[in-house]
Amino acid sequence: MEILVCVKRVPTVGGAITLTADRRGIDTRMSGFTISPHEECAVEEAVRLTERFGGSVTVVSLGPAEAEEQLRSCLAVGASAAVLLETGPGAETGPIATAAALCSVVVSGGFNLVLLGNEASDTGDYQVGIRLAHLLGWPVATGIKALAVAGDGVSLTASRTYRGSTEAFTLPLPCVLTVKEGINLPRYPSLPGRLRAKRAPVTRMSVPEPAAGDIRMTALRVPEAPTKQATVLGHGADAVPALVEVLAEIGVL
Repeated sequence: MEILVCVKRVPTVGGAITLTADRRGIDTRMSGFTISPHEECAVEEAVRLTERFGGSVTVVSLGPAEAEEQLRSCLAVGASAAVLLETGPGAETGPIATAAALCSVVVSGGFNLVLLGNEASDTGDYQVGIRLAHLLGWPVATGIKALAVAGDGVSLTASRTYRGSTEAFTLPLPCVLTVKEGINLPRYPSLPGRLRAKRAPVTRMSVPEPAAGDIRMTALRVPEAPTKQATVLGHGADAVPALVEVLAEIGVL
């Protein structure tokens, strides 16, 4: 199988989110960048499929030159090749332009399966996979948590959970799938894998500026965190009556 996996360079945020001074980006000086957990699982699933059925895995990312770091991380866990659709400094690319750029890679690469994360962990727009499938004229299924390729290699079954029930779809190849975290447990890169990824070439392709009608970001805003307030019931034995009253209110007593 020839599989293309689309990944995106996103900020690593594990604590409070801080914006840059112009409010047009996340301050990552104390964090860094990664890809979303959904995309990590997409890369792992692609590698497992090629280990079973043969073929190769290509990872592609649309973003700045620094996104090469994320592509090499994917190469370290088993991807065979990497393509960077390089955008200019500060370029903003919405889902319409992103899907169009990825479409050109799919058409020229002869892939029969395209995997994406269900949504990017920074924008969460859920659009690129569906827009890409529409441009290609391929079938698409989203939110996939299980994947099985038929023995004849011309179709696959993709399953997802929706409102407590399992939905299964049979799709002919080629097709587009967006997968969710939990479809597998991604492997850690080995030392030989890291060394191999460090030496591997990354194909770079320039991308034109998005059309004027594409979505543009004007500013970011961090939602206000809910405030928490503690009430002191008292001190020592004097607080016992108030404590008993609170426990009675919440149904403990």
